[in-house]
Amino acid sequence: MVQDLDDRCCIFIVGSSRSGTTMMGRILNRHPAVHTFHELHFFEELWSPASDRSLSSRNEALDVAARLLYRQRGGGYLAHGDPSDYREEARASLEAGPPLAGSTRLEVYRTFLFREAAENDTAIPCEQTPRNSYYLGEILERFPGARVVHMVRDPRDVLLSQKRKWRRRFLGASNIPLTEAVRSWVNYHPLTISRLWRASERAVAPYRDHPRVQTVAFEDVLDAPEATVRSVCEFVGIPFCDSMLAVRQIGSSNQEDRPDRRGIDPSRSGNWWEGGLSDTEVFLCETVAAGPMEAHDYEPVGNRPNPFMLVLSVLLFPVKLGAAFLLNLPRMSSVWDALRRRLQ
Repeated sequence: MVQDLDDRCCIFIVGSSRSGTTMMGRILNRHPAVHTFHELHFFEELWSPASDRSLSSRNEALDVAARLLYRQRGGGYLAHGDPSDYREEARASLEAGPPLAGSTRLEVYRTFLFREAAENDTAIPCEQTPRNSYYLGEILERFPGARVVHMVRDPRDVLLSQKRKWRRRFLGASNIPLTEAVRSWVNYHPLTISRLWRASERAVAPYRDHPRVQTVAFEDVLDAPEATVRSVCEFVGIPFCDSMLAVRQIGSSNQEDRPDRRGIDPSRSGNWWEGGLSDTEVFLCETVAAGPMEAHDYEPVGNRPNPFMLVLSVLLFPVKLGAAFLLNLPRMSSVWDALRRRLQ
């Protein structure tokens, strides 16, 4: 009997941005049974609770599939191009699966994941969009066969990585448009990033003990890579392969890409201790993220902020937040639902 798509194993890697979701995706992608996707950003951008209904036409279903294919085949989430270029490929892919009539966006998404994995001679699709943590309830409900790997990282390291994220374009990720580098710079504020880290952890907290959710510390992957990856493999139901650890050393905000080097680089842990964050930034992060930090055993250092810089940072917060909201507005299918999930 052919197993229903709903029950097949698939993997979702979630967590706050810059917490190691991409690295874990690359690790799992090196397993012969797993195909890791680019960040698809289906939830929030192509789906919202308000859009959870049958699609009105076959063309609407093809439009959703074409946009997913564009993000997967067209060079990733940040690539520039026209999704309609993938419409015929989407038609051929979807017509090989269940009928499109009466499909929902979620059903098109599910079909796309498994069809694309099969096209790559694998059985298990792996979706690595970090902000899927805000939609964990919907994922666990709508994908009964899903396994969720929740990546968590010291929020101060996340803060430093986000602060330097705009530099990725100049550290080897030349495919990142200059406009995206500017957006990354505008997005950064210690209060914004700390609140987003806290919101992501709070969104996952109700599911920490769920049998289909495993929390993995970024620091554990770096300190004990084989033991940690073996644990993840056991959780998702695949045998461990030594080759999974031979990932390319790329993607850091703190050093230039080294694609010719393979292996997990332990030096990417604890970079914030070496500088890059002011006492004020550390203070704001530890204050905002105190609860989830304690839950994950991240010890605060209790830095005393510079009073002038603290006041300046607080005054600049609404300015940076407003600018970031305007730049990210086109990326939200339902603005108020997206904000509600982030303001936990």
